[in-house]
Amino acid sequence: MSLEEYELDFMDKLWEAANRLRGKMEASQYKYIVLPLIFLKYVSDMFESRRRGLEKAIKDPNNEDYHLPGATEEEIKGFLEDRDKYLSAGIFYVPENARWSFLMRNATQPNIGKLIDEAMEAIEKENPGQLRGVLPRIYAQANVPPYVLGELINLFSKITFELTEDKAKDVLGRVYEYFIGKFAEAEGKRGGEFYTPRCIVKLLVEILEPFEGRVYDPACGSGGMFVQSWKFLESHRKDPHSISVYGEEVVETTWRICKMNLVLCGLIPSPTSTPHELT
Repeated sequence: MSLEEYELDFMDKLWEAANRLRGKMEASQYKYIVLPLIFLKYVSDMFESRRRGLEKAIKDPNNEDYHLPGATEEEIKGFLEDRDKYLSAGIFYVPENARWSFLMRNATQPNIGKLIDEAMEAIEKENPGQLRGVLPRIYAQANVPPYVLGELINLFSKITFELTEDKAKDVLGRVYEYFIGKFAEAEGKRGGEFYTPRCIVKLLVEILEPFEGRVYDPACGSGGMFVQSWKFLESHRKDPHSISVYGEEVVETTWRICKMNLVLCGLIPSPTSTPHELT
Protein backbone atom coordinates (compact mmCIF):
# COMPACT_ATOMS: atom_id res chain seq x y z
CA MET A 1 0.00 0.00 0.00
CA SER A 2 1.40 3.39 -1.02
CA LEU A 3 1.56 6.34 1.39
CA GLU A 4 -1.28 8.03 -0.51
CA GLU A 5 -3.45 4.90 -0.29
CA TYR A 6 -2.63 4.54 3.41
CA GLU A 7 -3.64 8.15 4.13
CA LEU A 8 -6.87 7.77 2.14
CA ASP A 9 -7.71 4.58 4.03
CA PHE A 10 -6.93 6.29 7.34
CA MET A 11 -9.11 9.30 6.49
CA ASP A 12 -11.93 7.04 5.35
CA LYS A 13 -11.87 5.13 8.64
CA LEU A 14 -11.68 8.42 10.54
CA TRP A 15 -14.76 9.67 8.68
CA GLU A 16 -16.67 6.43 9.26
CA ALA A 17 -15.95 6.61 12.99
CA ALA A 18 -16.96 10.29 13.21
CA ASN A 19 -20.09 9.67 11.15
CA ARG A 20 -21.19 6.81 13.41
CA LEU A 21 -21.15 9.24 16.32
CA ARG A 22 -23.48 11.59 14.44
CA GLY A 23 -26.56 9.62 15.38
CA LYS A 24 -29.70 11.30 14.10
CA MET A 25 -28.12 14.74 13.79
CA GLU A 26 -28.27 16.27 10.30
CA ALA A 27 -24.95 16.35 8.45
CA SER A 28 -25.59 20.03 7.71
CA GLN A 29 -25.37 20.75 11.45
CA TYR A 30 -22.85 18.09 12.43
CA LYS A 31 -20.14 19.60 10.23
CA TYR A 32 -20.16 22.73 12.41
CA ILE A 33 -19.34 20.49 15.37
CA VAL A 34 -16.64 18.37 13.72
CA LEU A 35 -14.66 20.71 11.47
CA PRO A 36 -13.74 23.28 14.17
CA LEU A 37 -12.48 20.43 16.37
CA ILE A 38 -10.08 19.34 13.61
CA PHE A 39 -8.93 22.95 13.35
CA LEU A 40 -8.45 23.13 17.12
CA LYS A 41 -6.34 19.97 16.98
CA TYR A 42 -4.19 21.51 14.24
CA VAL A 43 -3.62 24.79 16.09
CA SER A 44 -2.72 22.94 19.28
CA ASP A 45 -0.36 20.53 17.49
CA MET A 46 1.51 23.41 15.85
CA PHE A 47 1.81 25.17 19.21
CA GLU A 48 3.15 22.05 20.93
CA SER A 49 5.62 21.45 18.10
CA ARG A 50 6.99 24.97 18.53
CA ARG A 51 7.08 24.57 22.30
CA ARG A 52 9.14 21.38 22.00
CA GLY A 53 11.55 23.25 19.75
CA LEU A 54 11.93 26.00 22.35
CA GLU A 55 12.53 23.41 25.08
CA LYS A 56 15.42 22.01 23.05
CA ALA A 57 16.76 25.48 22.30
CA ILE A 58 17.08 26.52 25.95
CA LYS A 59 19.29 23.46 26.56
CA ASP A 60 21.58 24.11 23.58
CA PRO A 61 24.58 26.37 24.39
CA ASN A 62 24.91 27.19 20.68
CA ASN A 63 21.36 28.48 20.42
CA GLU A 64 20.52 32.15 20.95
CA ASP A 65 17.66 31.10 23.23
CA TYR A 66 19.99 29.09 25.49
CA HIS A 67 19.25 29.53 29.19
CA LEU A 68 22.05 29.10 31.69
CA PRO A 69 21.72 26.21 34.15
CA GLY A 70 21.06 28.73 36.87
CA ALA A 71 17.73 29.84 35.37
CA THR A 72 14.82 29.21 37.70
CA GLU A 73 11.89 26.99 36.80
CA GLU A 74 9.65 30.04 36.81
CA GLU A 75 11.94 31.88 34.36
CA ILE A 76 12.00 28.91 31.99
CA LYS A 77 8.21 28.57 32.14
CA GLY A 78 7.88 32.28 31.43
CA PHE A 79 10.11 31.87 28.38
CA LEU A 80 8.13 28.89 27.09
CA GLU A 81 4.86 30.79 27.54
CA ASP A 82 6.13 33.95 25.82
CA ARG A 83 3.42 34.67 23.24
CA ASP A 84 5.84 36.49 20.93
CA LYS A 85 8.01 33.37 20.60
CA TYR A 86 5.11 31.72 18.81
CA LEU A 87 3.69 34.62 16.81
CA SER A 88 7.14 35.48 15.43
CA ALA A 89 7.35 31.92 14.05
CA GLY A 90 3.91 32.16 12.43
CA ILE A 91 2.31 29.97 15.10
CA PHE A 92 -0.92 30.78 16.90
CA TYR A 93 -0.47 31.10 20.65
CA VAL A 94 -2.66 28.56 22.47
CA PRO A 95 -3.47 29.15 26.18
CA GLU A 96 -3.22 26.18 28.51
CA ASN A 97 -6.99 25.64 28.80
CA ALA A 98 -7.27 25.51 25.00
CA ARG A 99 -4.56 22.91 24.37
CA TRP A 100 -5.60 19.54 23.03
CA SER A 101 -3.90 17.76 25.93
CA PHE A 102 -6.15 19.65 28.36
CA LEU A 103 -9.28 18.67 26.43
CA MET A 104 -8.12 15.05 26.28
CA ARG A 105 -7.73 14.96 30.06
CA ASN A 106 -11.26 16.29 30.43
CA ALA A 107 -12.93 14.44 27.54
CA THR A 108 -15.13 12.39 29.86
CA GLN A 109 -16.33 15.35 31.93
CA PRO A 110 -20.04 16.24 31.66
CA ASN A 111 -19.11 19.89 30.97
CA ILE A 112 -16.78 19.09 28.05
CA GLY A 113 -18.97 21.21 25.74
CA LYS A 114 -18.39 24.26 27.92
CA LEU A 115 -14.65 23.53 28.03
CA ILE A 116 -14.48 23.37 24.22
CA ASP A 117 -16.33 26.69 23.98
CA GLU A 118 -13.87 28.24 26.42
CA ALA A 119 -10.96 26.83 24.40
CA MET A 120 -12.30 28.37 21.19
CA GLU A 121 -12.82 31.71 22.92
CA ALA A 122 -9.34 31.67 24.48
CA ILE A 123 -7.58 30.99 21.16
CA GLU A 124 -9.56 33.69 19.39
CA LYS A 125 -8.81 36.19 22.16
CA GLU A 126 -5.08 35.51 21.92
CA ASN A 127 -5.05 35.71 18.11
CA PRO A 128 -7.66 38.31 17.15
CA GLY A 129 -5.94 39.45 13.95
CA GLN A 130 -6.66 36.22 12.09
CA LEU A 131 -9.36 34.45 14.06
CA ARG A 132 -11.78 37.15 15.20
CA GLY A 133 -15.31 35.82 14.71
CA VAL A 134 -14.09 32.55 13.21
CA LEU A 135 -14.22 29.95 15.99
CA PRO A 136 -17.69 28.86 17.15
CA ARG A 137 -18.91 28.75 20.73
CA ILE A 138 -21.78 26.31 20.24
CA TYR A 139 -20.70 23.14 22.00
CA ALA A 140 -22.30 23.68 25.41
CA GLN A 141 -25.69 24.36 23.80
CA ALA A 142 -25.38 21.94 20.87
CA ASN A 143 -27.75 19.00 20.65
CA VAL A 144 -24.79 16.64 21.07
CA PRO A 145 -24.36 14.47 24.19
CA PRO A 146 -21.15 15.14 26.14
CA TYR A 147 -19.96 11.57 25.58
CA VAL A 148 -20.07 12.14 21.79
CA LEU A 149 -17.91 15.25 22.11
CA GLY A 150 -15.51 13.23 24.26
CA GLU A 151 -15.42 10.44 21.70
CA LEU A 152 -14.69 12.94 18.91
CA ILE A 153 -11.78 14.32 20.92
CA ASN A 154 -10.42 10.81 21.45
CA LEU A 155 -10.95 10.01 17.77
CA PHE A 156 -9.07 13.05 16.49
CA SER A 157 -6.33 12.39 19.00
CA LYS A 158 -5.37 9.53 16.68
CA ILE A 159 -4.19 12.17 14.19
CA THR A 160 -0.79 12.37 15.82
CA PHE A 161 2.20 13.14 13.66
CA GLU A 162 5.62 13.38 15.22
CA LEU A 163 6.82 14.83 11.95
CA THR A 164 7.94 18.20 10.70
CA GLU A 165 5.55 21.12 11.05
CA ASP A 166 5.01 21.27 7.28
CA LYS A 167 4.15 17.57 7.09
CA ALA A 168 1.72 17.74 10.00
CA LYS A 169 0.06 20.79 8.47
CA ASP A 170 -0.20 19.03 5.12
CA VAL A 171 -1.85 15.91 6.55
CA LEU A 172 -4.28 17.75 8.83
CA GLY A 173 -5.17 20.03 5.93
CA ARG A 174 -6.04 16.99 3.81
CA VAL A 175 -8.15 15.51 6.62
CA TYR A 176 -10.08 18.78 6.91
CA GLU A 177 -10.57 19.02 3.15
CA TYR A 178 -11.61 15.35 2.97
CA PHE A 179 -14.20 15.86 5.68
CA ILE A 180 -15.62 18.92 3.91
CA GLY A 181 -16.12 16.78 0.80
CA LYS A 182 -17.74 13.93 2.77
CA PHE A 183 -20.12 16.32 4.53
CA ALA A 184 -21.13 17.80 1.16
CA GLU A 185 -21.70 14.28 -0.14
CA ALA A 186 -23.84 13.42 2.89
CA GLU A 187 -25.95 16.56 2.41
CA GLY A 188 -26.64 15.84 -1.25
CA LYS A 189 -27.77 18.84 -3.31
CA ARG A 190 -27.54 21.17 -0.31
CA GLY A 191 -23.84 20.36 -0.02
CA GLY A 192 -23.24 22.17 -3.29
CA GLU A 193 -23.99 25.44 -1.54
CA PHE A 194 -20.60 25.37 0.20
CA TYR A 195 -18.55 22.82 -1.77
CA THR A 196 -17.66 22.33 -5.43
CA PRO A 197 -16.16 18.92 -6.27
CA ARG A 198 -12.40 18.99 -6.18
CA CYS A 199 -12.02 17.71 -9.76
CA ILE A 200 -14.08 20.61 -11.14
CA VAL A 201 -12.20 23.24 -9.17
CA LYS A 202 -8.88 21.70 -10.17
CA LEU A 203 -9.88 21.88 -13.85
CA LEU A 204 -10.89 25.54 -13.52
CA VAL A 205 -7.56 26.38 -11.89
CA GLU A 206 -5.63 24.54 -14.63
CA ILE A 207 -7.44 26.67 -17.22
CA LEU A 208 -6.86 29.92 -15.34
CA GLU A 209 -3.16 29.23 -14.59
CA PRO A 210 -2.92 31.62 -11.61
CA PHE A 211 0.86 32.02 -11.51
CA GLU A 212 0.67 35.53 -9.98
CA GLY A 213 -1.65 38.36 -9.08
CA ARG A 214 -5.04 38.02 -7.46
CA VAL A 215 -7.57 35.21 -7.31
CA TYR A 216 -11.14 36.36 -6.67
CA ASP A 217 -14.10 34.09 -5.93
CA PRO A 218 -17.43 35.93 -5.39
CA ALA A 219 -19.04 32.81 -3.88
CA CYS A 220 -16.05 31.13 -2.27
CA GLY A 221 -17.87 28.54 -0.13
CA SER A 222 -15.30 26.49 1.77
CA GLY A 223 -12.39 28.00 -0.20
CA GLY A 224 -11.69 25.19 -2.67
CA MET A 225 -10.68 27.58 -5.46
CA PHE A 226 -8.05 29.17 -3.26
CA VAL A 227 -6.67 25.85 -2.02
CA GLN A 228 -6.37 24.45 -5.54
CA SER A 229 -4.69 27.66 -6.75
CA TRP A 230 -2.13 27.20 -3.96
CA LYS A 231 -1.58 23.56 -4.95
CA PHE A 232 -1.28 24.54 -8.61
CA LEU A 233 1.61 26.85 -7.81
CA GLU A 234 3.28 24.24 -5.60
CA SER A 235 3.01 21.62 -8.36
CA HIS A 236 4.76 24.05 -10.74
CA ARG A 237 7.42 24.82 -8.12
CA LYS A 238 6.30 28.41 -7.80
CA ASP A 239 5.97 30.44 -4.62
CA PRO A 240 2.34 30.10 -3.42
CA HIS A 241 2.64 33.51 -1.80
CA SER A 242 2.95 35.11 -5.24
CA ILE A 243 -0.86 35.29 -5.34
CA SER A 244 -3.38 37.06 -3.13
CA VAL A 245 -6.87 35.66 -2.68
CA TYR A 246 -10.09 37.59 -2.29
CA GLY A 247 -13.45 35.98 -1.62
CA GLU A 248 -17.01 36.70 -0.60
CA GLU A 249 -19.39 34.35 1.17
CA VAL A 250 -22.89 35.26 2.29
CA VAL A 251 -23.37 32.40 4.78
CA GLU A 252 -21.44 33.22 7.96
CA THR A 253 -20.95 29.62 9.10
CA THR A 254 -19.55 28.71 5.67
CA TRP A 255 -17.25 31.74 5.83
CA ARG A 256 -15.88 30.35 9.10
CA ILE A 257 -15.24 26.95 7.51
CA CYS A 258 -13.43 28.68 4.64
CA LYS A 259 -11.24 30.76 6.93
CA MET A 260 -10.21 27.70 8.93
CA ASN A 261 -9.54 25.80 5.69
CA LEU A 262 -7.20 28.54 4.44
CA VAL A 263 -5.28 28.58 7.73
CA LEU A 264 -4.89 24.80 7.62
CA CYS A 265 -3.64 24.85 4.04
CA GLY A 266 -1.16 27.64 4.70
CA LEU A 267 -2.88 30.31 2.62
CA ILE A 268 -2.98 32.45 5.75
CA PRO A 269 0.63 31.94 6.80
CA SER A 270 0.98 34.18 9.83
CA PRO A 271 -1.11 35.02 12.89
CA THR A 272 -0.01 38.64 12.57
CA SER A 273 -0.48 39.58 8.90
CA THR A 274 -2.01 38.41 5.64
CA PRO A 275 -2.40 39.73 2.08
CA HIS A 276 -5.76 37.98 1.70
CA GLU A 277 -9.29 39.18 2.31
CA LEU A 278 -12.54 37.31 2.92
CA THR A 279 -15.87 39.01 3.48
